[in-house]
Amino acid sequence: MLNGKRILLIVAGGIAAFKSLELVRRLRGRGASVRCVLTEAGAKFVTPLSLQALTEDRVYSDMFSLTDESEMGHIQLSRDADLLVVAPATANLLARMAGGLADDLAATVLLATDKPVLAAPAMNVRMWTHAATVANVETLKKRGVSFIGPNDGAMACNEYGPGRMSEPEEIVVAIENLLSVDKPLAGKKALVTSGPTREAIDPVRYISNHSSGKQGHAIAAALARLGAEVTLVSGPVTVPDPSGVKVVKIDSADQMLAACLAAGAIDVVVCAAAVADWRVSHPSDAKIKKKPGAAPPALELAPNPDILATLSRSSPQRPRLVVGFAAETENLIANAVDKRQRKGCDWILANDVSPAVGTFGGERNTVHLVSAQGVEDWPTLAKDEVAARLADRIARHLGQPRPAQAAE
Repeated sequence: MLNGKRILLIVAGGIAAFKSLELVRRLRGRGASVRCVLTEAGAKFVTPLSLQALTEDRVYSDMFSLTDESEMGHIQLSRDADLLVVAPATANLLARMAGGLADDLAATVLLATDKPVLAAPAMNVRMWTHAATVANVETLKKRGVSFIGPNDGAMACNEYGPGRMSEPEEIVVAIENLLSVDKPLAGKKALVTSGPTREAIDPVRYISNHSSGKQGHAIAAALARLGAEVTLVSGPVTVPDPSGVKVVKIDSADQMLAACLAAGAIDVVVCAAAVADWRVSHPSDAKIKKKPGAAPPALELAPNPDILATLSRSSPQRPRLVVGFAAETENLIANAVDKRQRKGCDWILANDVSPAVGTFGGERNTVHLVSAQGVEDWPTLAKDEVAARLADRIARHLGQPRPAQAAE
């Protein structure tokens, strides 16, 4: 999605520099070429060799390289890129940018460029909130520098607050938005469910599952990158909210269904959440106490609403495309084919969630796309790559003329 785009990544000296390696990988995976400028301080955290291996290009650090400067290398670096990205953007580098200094290669390149600049700040919370940094950021924004983050969170200095560099995927989204990547889903509305649900037993206990929400959140982000207006209905997860997405947080299956129905008219829904099949019929208002010698309490269970089937029902408000997931531990394809027919959805993504596979909570997934046309086997991919592939398929499907009868 960034094919042909040239990114100059400036890596400054902060502990968050380790994220620059993942950022390079994700940008290359989107088709961008990446060239790096590594500051002297940045080299204390990541090595030139690591960046060179990932970019497959030379890493620049020396302001006075005779070979490059005979060709005015710092000017060429600043002009060859479509976008300059500073990640991490430390308090020191932001101050030098605001002051117009040119005391090393990174600052000189930033001063000499006529291309857009995106900064991803990373620093201690007190440094970020200091009046000097606040003034520097305001100055840079007035000059047209774009910012992504920082996020709130725990930091290496054992403090908590704003100052964590945005995650690589968030930075990629910001880059794509700045470079006006093609948005085939512009004007389309999407609904994604993600994560587990929790069904209360009493105020302190619940029934749930091991879903991390990583796949559903990645799908929401991928649809947003293609221009869709996305509502993400998420159960309790620890993964960060995707950028550019409206997030509705819920606990139970009943709450998830209500949030989905409240989303209004939508074009596509992807039900990636692992919804609990049952709930406790009569959860206790007080903590159930363990009594010596007494038998464990019996839990009477009732079925939860079937969210996928509800959203798949034929009606004037039915989304044009309804996609579900089949998380199975055996008979994967047969169960997925049966589920698609029972639920009435258009596509099912079948994946094996057996403990040995590591799908729940893991970073990779192996899915099979089941539709009326048959089964399409996808290779094992990172979850964000699964999401990008699915978003692309959805965009192509919605780009086709609306059929007279139900498609796929």
